[in-house]
Amino acid sequence: MRTRTRAVIEKMKIKQLALCMAAPLMLVACGGGGSGSASSTAPDFNVEPLGTQSLSAPEVNDIVARAVQASISRGVQSTIAVTDRVGNVLAVYQMNNAAANSTITSGLAGANGNGLDGATVPSTLAAIAKAITGAYLSSTGNAFSTRTASQIVQEFFQPGERGQPSGPLYGVQFSQLPCSDLNVWLSQNASIGPKRSPLGLSADPGGFPIYQEGRVIGGIGIISSTDAGTNGIYSLDRDILTNETDLDEEIAFAALSDTFRAPEQIRANRITANGQTFQFSNTTPNVAGVAPLAGNGNFVLVSGYNAAATSVAGTSYGTSQSGYVATTNPAFNGLNTFTLVTNPADNTSVRFPPTAGTNLSQAEVQNILAEGMKIANRARAQIRIPLGAAAQVTVSVVDLDGDVLGLIRSSDAPIFGTDVSVQKARSALSFSSAEALTDFNAIDGGAHSAFANAMDTFFAQSPNVLNGTAAFSARAIGNVHRPYFPDGEEGRPEGPLSSPLTSWSPFNVGFQLNIVANKVLGTLGSPVRTVVGGNPFAPDASQTCVDNANIAPARQNRFANGMQIFPGGFPIYKGDTLVGAVGVSGDGVDQDDMVGYLGVINGAAAVGSAMRPFPASLITANELSNSGEFLKYVQCPQTPFNDSSEQNVCPTP
Repeated sequence: MRTRTRAVIEKMKIKQLALCMAAPLMLVACGGGGSGSASSTAPDFNVEPLGTQSLSAPEVNDIVARAVQASISRGVQSTIAVTDRVGNVLAVYQMNNAAANSTITSGLAGANGNGLDGATVPSTLAAIAKAITGAYLSSTGNAFSTRTASQIVQEFFQPGERGQPSGPLYGVQFSQLPCSDLNVWLSQNASIGPKRSPLGLSADPGGFPIYQEGRVIGGIGIISSTDAGTNGIYSLDRDILTNETDLDEEIAFAALSDTFRAPEQIRANRITANGQTFQFSNTTPNVAGVAPLAGNGNFVLVSGYNAAATSVAGTSYGTSQSGYVATTNPAFNGLNTFTLVTNPADNTSVRFPPTAGTNLSQAEVQNILAEGMKIANRARAQIRIPLGAAAQVTVSVVDLDGDVLGLIRSSDAPIFGTDVSVQKARSALSFSSAEALTDFNAIDGGAHSAFANAMDTFFAQSPNVLNGTAAFSARAIGNVHRPYFPDGEEGRPEGPLSSPLTSWSPFNVGFQLNIVANKVLGTLGSPVRTVVGGNPFAPDASQTCVDNANIAPARQNRFANGMQIFPGGFPIYKGDTLVGAVGVSGDGVDQDDMVGYLGVINGAAAVGSAMRPFPASLITANELSNSGEFLKYVQCPQTPFNDSSEQNVCPTP
């Protein structure tokens, strides 16, 4: 809860705010980079990603009991969720008189009632989304909270610092969606991840990763309220300079004993991007005591997310029960790779092995993945400690119809990148295809045609671009999906895919959300997923993110987990023929671009293929402009490698 009983908030904020006003340039101290636990026994950080750590049921109970005590001490009632690293819900506990529902709000008046802004959702689902976010965004090399997420998804980075470019992961909040075909429902498998998040990734402070011996083992999410009759608040921090105190965040932090807190060395406030420091928590309260669970509330069953009204143990990441295991394919030997599996008792049941597509051979797919991982292993990560650590990413390749032809990942890549890498690939594919305008205008019976038609006619170089004559990367799509075009330049109109600024919010961004909103709301509470042909990992299109009533069956997988609008996705061409797409997500958006772009180029060289991440003679998005402002197609780090001083490594398309 933001706890927006305003008088309470102002009393809690006033002392901290006065300190920050006295020292406005202390970004880490006053911008939310709390330096860590009040205890001196914070755990060491561990550069080894693997281990057997997982949460036991008694440990889950301990975390919940401390969250209850932290809530009692602050005079509020909370809904508490705990997950493991791959999103399995280990407990949901609701205190007596806790609000059953929460309101999604940005606090922007013009946005209320648009997109998801103003929607009411069960507090249990909001808490689960916050817990999953803390787990999914974090790794052995970085600990990110939902407050960190709040920084990176808004129209300015940092939020409140006007006139700056948007957050580096703008749009990532609409990943891990409940309708994603990549994410697994409880009815599909009890332990295998990545599990769906009911509301995507959360930007509402009050969600943290849970660590043990330096390794991520789960997440905690809190939604607090003053009474059962007042909705909880599911929001975000619109201005980091206020250093607001958030009760959800205080309770979640206090619930974690030193054993489970993120190592201080890898917390977000130790990591920078674009010269800016991230935030982890505005407050670092002492560990709460343990309250009795009996009498203060109850564990609750959340249909479709947990199997019983009790606490359970988590899975250990890296075991087949988690769905993430070390790769056994010899093509990836020595590359420190993981893959996804479908059988919790069989680490060879690979979910997305390198497979031939319509116009891509198995060898081409396999070498894109392998060469991409080689680039990642050489590259310096942007958001990983220690400095100079190799980038950890997920790489995926999709066919012309959107089917996943192969997916591989670094062993410690953040979990969120699984879904996002495929979103990026499918987005680059769909925007570059000959059917782009037809499909975009068909979704929801033409309800989003204004966005599609505006984009189609936006550029000076061509009267129409959504007809297969232009190649769009995920970066380029993002360029035209910001509330200002060019990005961050106040006073300029919105990009053609963005909601107008008068109604814009991070919960109402425009085309990206609008084309999936009905499916998100239709599936977030659904308990059982229908599957095709008895394959538990082949969900029926009616329960994925595609508008299956209006998109041709042969192209439905292009939209099956939504779209993504930050860098790391490219169409794949042979000559001027579109044959598929590649997507990458992990430790920095420029690194994502580089791994995908060079993965295709080097993969082609390895097998003597004509494939490229750009067409031979068609327009590429960097050749398109509006009012003299050109889009960007690819942007690689200036001097990206740990093993060389090579610069400008990505050739111009």
